[in-house]
Amino acid sequence: MKLYLLFLILINTLFSCTEDLIHLKVDTGAYDRLDCPVFLDYSILNQKESIENLQLVEIINSDFINTPSQINKQTKKLWFVLNGFTPKETSRKFALVSKSKQDNNTPIKILKKDGGLLLTSNGNPILNYQFEIKNPPEGVDEKYKKSGFIHPVYSPEGEVLTRIQPPDHYHHYGIWGPWTKTHIEGRFVDFWNIGDGLGTVLFKDFLNETQGDVYSSFTALQEHIDFGAEEKNRIALNEELEIKAWNISTKKKSWLIDYTTKIKSPLDLGILFDAYRYGGGIGFRATEKWHKDNASVLTSEGKDRLSADGTSAKWAIIEGESETKEGRSGILFMGYPDNKEFPEPMRVWPINSNGGRGDMFFEFCPIRHIEWKIESKKEYSLNYRMLIFDGEMTAEQAEIHWQGFANPPKATIISKQLNK
Repeated sequence: MKLYLLFLILINTLFSCTEDLIHLKVDTGAYDRLDCPVFLDYSILNQKESIENLQLVEIINSDFINTPSQINKQTKKLWFVLNGFTPKETSRKFALVSKSKQDNNTPIKILKKDGGLLLTSNGNPILNYQFEIKNPPEGVDEKYKKSGFIHPVYSPEGEVLTRIQPPDHYHHYGIWGPWTKTHIEGRFVDFWNIGDGLGTVLFKDFLNETQGDVYSSFTALQEHIDFGAEEKNRIALNEELEIKAWNISTKKKSWLIDYTTKIKSPLDLGILFDAYRYGGGIGFRATEKWHKDNASVLTSEGKDRLSADGTSAKWAIIEGESETKEGRSGILFMGYPDNKEFPEPMRVWPINSNGGRGDMFFEFCPIRHIEWKIESKKEYSLNYRMLIFDGEMTAEQAEIHWQGFANPPKATIISKQLNK
């Protein structure tokens, strides 16, 4: 009799732990996965309890492992990270359960200080977005002053990977993307070579800031200013730049950053981006430590520093010597299939650039070979992802990360029990 009662208690306990579940799975599909952001479209759910009161857990054998998740109410997506390595053609099981306690875990934080917005991970700096004006060095034309750029970018061990205002190109600003040769009603305007005084790109305002368990992000409004226009037409482009830092957990620590730019012209006749080897996309002026003897390039098409310029790629590994334990650091730049002219053309400085020193400059440049007409009041977007790392990266690793960006795994609901 006692054994029977114990059995009933056990069955009741198990039932009470599992009846209020939404079961889901993540299928890797045709690709291996590594620290890959995943979302669940929860708009199809009609549960009585709010999605905000549910906790995501991964089911491993019979254990429930708490997994950080984050809701985007606008898109009705529940985001989480498929942590670690998961082989292709496999699946992992998850569930949504009632929260036992309210966690306040925000590993990636936003801090505004000294005219910059700094993203940090558990106290370690990731990158700084400069929203206040940065003046040029003393004695340099004030036309080179600028805001609205990313610098410094830090490797996980704290190595600074970007450079601004180098004497050879005072208009270079870390990671940024102004358009170079453009035409407005037949008149030439250059937003890149700001020393010419024709145009510039400046920060205007923050539109959104988000801190969460899975990602933290901000969206900045940047204005592309045409100095030669009448006052009412001075703003040639409005740009919404979103930077999103993902909370990924890796044995070999790295930062995963999404860089999304949306542009729209308020001008009645729009603007024409001429075909040119510089402009738009995402540009990267690397640290002054990197030169022809200690920095390298490898693209998805197998091109290196000598052969990459002018070719197109899905991704490119830009890395060089650093004062880290591994001795090298770098950034994997990834393009998105919906981008203009994907796989995108690149600008990679020749090995003998800057008087033979071979400093490093890289850019995904969608207008490298073909012009781009921006119609009035129509929105256009470009999406990129950066994996910032210490050590070295192989082509196989880069391809896994790119597939996670371009063809992410699918999260699907396999059973719903909350309404029972």
